[in-house]
Amino acid sequence: MTQTRRHFLKLAGMGVSGVFLQYTCTRQSGDQNSRPNILFFFPDQHRHDWVGLNSELPVRTPNFDTVARRGVYFPHAICPSPLCAPSRAAVASGKEYDRCGVPTNQQNYPEQQTSFYTLLRASGYHVMGCGKFDLRKPAMDWGRDGRHVIEGVNYLHRWGFSSGIDNSGKHDGIRAYKEGKVGPYFDFLEKEHLAKVHLQDFASRAGGNYEHTFPTPLPERAYADNWIARNGLELIRQAPKHRPWFLQVNFNGPHEPMDITRRMQERWAGTSFPQPFRNTQFPPEKHDEIRQNYSAMIENIDRWLGIYLEELEKRGELENTLIIYASDHGEMLGDHHRWAKRVPYHPSVGVPLLVTGPGVQQGIVHQQPTTTLDLAATFLDYSGISVPDSMDSRTLRPLLEGRSGQTREYVFSGLESWRLVMDNRYKLIRGFDPEGNRTQSQSYRSEPLLLFDLKEDPQESVNLAAEAPDVVARLGRVLVGQLRDEKS
Repeated sequence: MTQTRRHFLKLAGMGVSGVFLQYTCTRQSGDQNSRPNILFFFPDQHRHDWVGLNSELPVRTPNFDTVARRGVYFPHAICPSPLCAPSRAAVASGKEYDRCGVPTNQQNYPEQQTSFYTLLRASGYHVMGCGKFDLRKPAMDWGRDGRHVIEGVNYLHRWGFSSGIDNSGKHDGIRAYKEGKVGPYFDFLEKEHLAKVHLQDFASRAGGNYEHTFPTPLPERAYADNWIARNGLELIRQAPKHRPWFLQVNFNGPHEPMDITRRMQERWAGTSFPQPFRNTQFPPEKHDEIRQNYSAMIENIDRWLGIYLEELEKRGELENTLIIYASDHGEMLGDHHRWAKRVPYHPSVGVPLLVTGPGVQQGIVHQQPTTTLDLAATFLDYSGISVPDSMDSRTLRPLLEGRSGQTREYVFSGLESWRLVMDNRYKLIRGFDPEGNRTQSQSYRSEPLLLFDLKEDPQESVNLAAEAPDVVARLGRVLVGQLRDEKS
């Protein structure tokens, strides 16, 4: 028997006094535990192809591979925007880049805007999170406890969390600490008498965040991703047993710099990788070292996923937990002579997406284009909440459970002056100059215009815009329609 309830969630303390958000919650009556727990791994800067499922790369991710075999793997997933704060705001709000309210890393998450976390908690979930959320990235006001308590306002609670520890990313933590703003990770390092060690290590990498591949002097237990992962385990162990829970673990890696522990580095010594596309910036040996360290960070996160799976099994919760692995955006890793993200090339916008859990099909590789934007609606669907009309997010649940073959024909991404639309073969990009001559004032409706055939040209090396005007016209209409909808 199902029970449908109409809820009114007061946006208390969210800058909208007296305003209520109406939503519908449909769930099995009585037992809240009939709804699954949700474990969401959401690291920083993990590109789409850097998983063991890709046989062309010597990447070791046995636990990711296990999740894929036990669930659904989306090899053509992209993010709403290839930059930390906009991408994470889009997922939290369930809104496309142009509507999420965070166009760059210089804006805080809008105080009046709800999130799927808020809706989960209001429906009865115990909502937890640890690692870097970047929902108040420019403010740098995590506090030593990671709760963002500012003038009596607990922003972690305002966003919808029942408990958790928000911390900085790699560079933000260093910058904030130098300004006297101590976040939870540096609070931990101070207590371990390691804060100065970490500061000196990052200072020695200045100007060479990729090529400086020497290991960190920090011990294993003090390495940021290991500290973040332990926080998440402790949150699960403290969660109420009579309620379903949601946990988001936001690792700092595999974001640059290439700071890994000595143990992590030793496991990759001598491993050769394919060289980056159209890049002779460093000798092949240095490119290998960079890619070894990047892979080591990913392998370490994979190791922690295995530890979490063991923990859930010991607790008897594995069979009733939806497990999702994705990333906020990718990493160019030298391809096209570029590093980091921010551009519309696939290593920047493409991310891994793996899902397993109760009712999810096993061993399915979904070839259609997918967006991490749809995770918000998916979480709400599994928790029994109707997706608000204000969200652009669409649930993946029918597809995950084999009740539908496709959720989207087109997916979108954008940042500052450029926008893209992608179908199951082509990617159309407006407003991006591959020669690097664009300015921030250029409109995303302007030239240049790029069209790539991702099936025949996965490296995105040949612009087909002049040769395929019919494809340009079709995708152009979709992109213009999307932008018109976003502005309306």
